[in-house]
Amino acid sequence: MEKNLDIYGIRTVIEAIRSGEKTIDKIFIQIGLTGRLINELEALIRKNKLKSSYVPTQKLNRLSKKNHQGVIARISPIKFYEINQIIEKIEDKKDALILILDQINDVRNFGAIIRTAEVSGVDAIIIQNQSSAPINADTVKTSAGGVFNVPICKVSHIKDAIYHLKSSKIMVIAASEKAEKNIYDLSLKKSLAIIMGSEQRGISPSVLKLSDEMVKLPMFGKIESLNVSVASGIFLYEVIRQRI
Repeated sequence: MEKNLDIYGIRTVIEAIRSGEKTIDKIFIQIGLTGRLINELEALIRKNKLKSSYVPTQKLNRLSKKNHQGVIARISPIKFYEINQIIEKIEDKKDALILILDQINDVRNFGAIIRTAEVSGVDAIIIQNQSSAPINADTVKTSAGGVFNVPICKVSHIKDAIYHLKSSKIMVIAASEKAEKNIYDLSLKKSLAIIMGSEQRGISPSVLKLSDEMVKLPMFGKIESLNVSVASGIFLYEVIRQRI
């Protein structure tokens, strides 16, 4: 598998966005580029809420040896789901299990979480367009191919996804060291969504406020936190333990 699948050239990237056939993970644009086509591309990026970054020529040259014309788009190997598709997928389940990842941007952690989610029967993973790790060859490898088996939904705002889930009677649980209640004190047999935050920032305060419950893992050592992929595994397998 290639390290990444890239397409390059201003017109090529514009047509890829318009066609909707490619799932674009991120677009790199050379700093200082001007002209009608660049303006058109930037308008499409805003309209489709795509992730983009302005970078120096040297960065683009490292990404591709081709004639990139100052624009390179990184393509995701999977097709992302819409939140409505996820809701439709789980609406008849009494024990749906959703994983929400807030600001987890480390590719290896992301891949490891996907792998655990796949083997523990997670129905879908929800991530945000911005501040989330890309799905590339490293993600695929770390997930052991699990990325192809678990529906992944990309949303503009995690908060909006939570509103959708709660309107479908799905309980939303936030994993936070600030919680007073342990995960083992909570019944996890109903349909639920578990929010995991990054190791650096945790769950965003605005997202945390929307949760129905805040729970933590008991810790007895000097280190105050676990790797997020390990913590995710513990949470998911407590769900399995209770349900079987």
